[in-house]
Amino acid sequence: MNNDLQRIFIKGGVLSPGELKQIIELAEALQLKEIFFGSRQDINLPFKESDRDILKQFPDLTMDIVSEESYQNIVCSYVSADIFQNTPWVNGVKYLYILENFRYNPKLKINITDPQQQLVPLFSGELNFIASEHEDYWYLNLKLPHWKESVYYPVLIFSYDIHKISKEIEEIYKDADDVEELFDLINANIQTNNRTIEKKLQVTYEPFPYYEGMNSIGNNRYWLGLYWRNNKYDLSFLKEFSEFCLDHKVGKICITPWKSFIVKGIYKEDKLTLEKFLGKRGINVRHSSLELNWHIPVADKDALELKEFIVKSFDQNDISTYGMTFGISNHGDNKAYFTTAMVEKNKTPDIVKDFIVRPTFNVLYSKNFDPNSQKYIVYAQDVDKIELPGLLMELSRMYFDQLGDTAEETDAKKTKIEVPVLSEVYQCTDCLSVYDSAYGDIEANIAPNTSFEELPEDYSCPVCEGAKTLFEKASI
Repeated sequence: MNNDLQRIFIKGGVLSPGELKQIIELAEALQLKEIFFGSRQDINLPFKESDRDILKQFPDLTMDIVSEESYQNIVCSYVSADIFQNTPWVNGVKYLYILENFRYNPKLKINITDPQQQLVPLFSGELNFIASEHEDYWYLNLKLPHWKESVYYPVLIFSYDIHKISKEIEEIYKDADDVEELFDLINANIQTNNRTIEKKLQVTYEPFPYYEGMNSIGNNRYWLGLYWRNNKYDLSFLKEFSEFCLDHKVGKICITPWKSFIVKGIYKEDKLTLEKFLGKRGINVRHSSLELNWHIPVADKDALELKEFIVKSFDQNDISTYGMTFGISNHGDNKAYFTTAMVEKNKTPDIVKDFIVRPTFNVLYSKNFDPNSQKYIVYAQDVDKIELPGLLMELSRMYFDQLGDTAEETDAKKTKIEVPVLSEVYQCTDCLSVYDSAYGDIEANIAPNTSFEELPEDYSCPVCEGAKTLFEKASI
């Protein structure tokens, strides 16, 4: 269904109640009843090709309506400012000023984040600006499309050069083979106010926060987090809610990467009125953290059903996952993961697409259970749906066992943890079926514990009959 969604870019995930009303007017013109929030803090609307003329009637909204171009929304941790732990000099005003300077539509994914917060991922972009301890200076982590590894820019970037450097990188990055060459090209083309890097970026791991409900900011203000488990945000409610914000001087509404939104700056005298407003409409503001900490594709019914199946099992077993995050993806679709644990749905081989085949899944977890490590470890491969809750519950126990340990202590504990990964696994590159030495291949008279090297040269894939040479060792 993703191909039937129209993206509306919300720069940094920050919009005013008036801007939300305009998006609602567009959705109403498209005869919709609900909208979706995207993982990059954008808004998604179901639409048909015949609706393009309607989209053009809203020129003030930034949309990806030009088919030959592909733009990206800027991700920003403005949503976390003032309500979660933050770097002292990074505040809401700073973010807004930086975002205001972006007067072009980026084609690269840009993240502008504070490393002290956990709500917004640091490294899910291609240009990742991360606040340093020096006021108004940022690290730049680069994961450009044609580079195999992520690297850091050799200097710190000044706050008010972020837009300028981002635009320059978009224009020249294809001509640079490494970061040194990119640095030289940028310096030859534009002037920037850089600062020497005195030490490498160190990101301290903190558990993922609970972000729903009414919460205080100081003595006289509150913030509200709202979440819909199906990510279908009812237009009639949003319209009334945006009017409430306008009437009660709430200036900004913030979309999170977790398909939810946060409203900051609610006055103390308006708190009861807002609670009555939500209560009369039956709005639940206290979902379990088992539900809140999931990242799934937009408008993917299968992924949503899988999440509900796993969450129900967690709830029945009275499992705590506080501080952890989970994600669901289709294997190979997106490698920029930013959750503690990932469930990958394997692709059905083309050769068996005419038959009903039960899907299989891979389970991964981030190194040291820190999503910012950018490294994922395979915990189990090609498992059935029914096995997923148990595997994820095992991971949750591992997570709490090492919580608070240093990375070195966690690595030492790994020698004591039996992880149910496949010992020697080779995968057919044509149909993705797996040969596991622990099980062998009974149909081909291959006994268990037969290594791949011991297989006869004429061994072929049991699914697509591909040659032995087509198999590659899986990365575990």
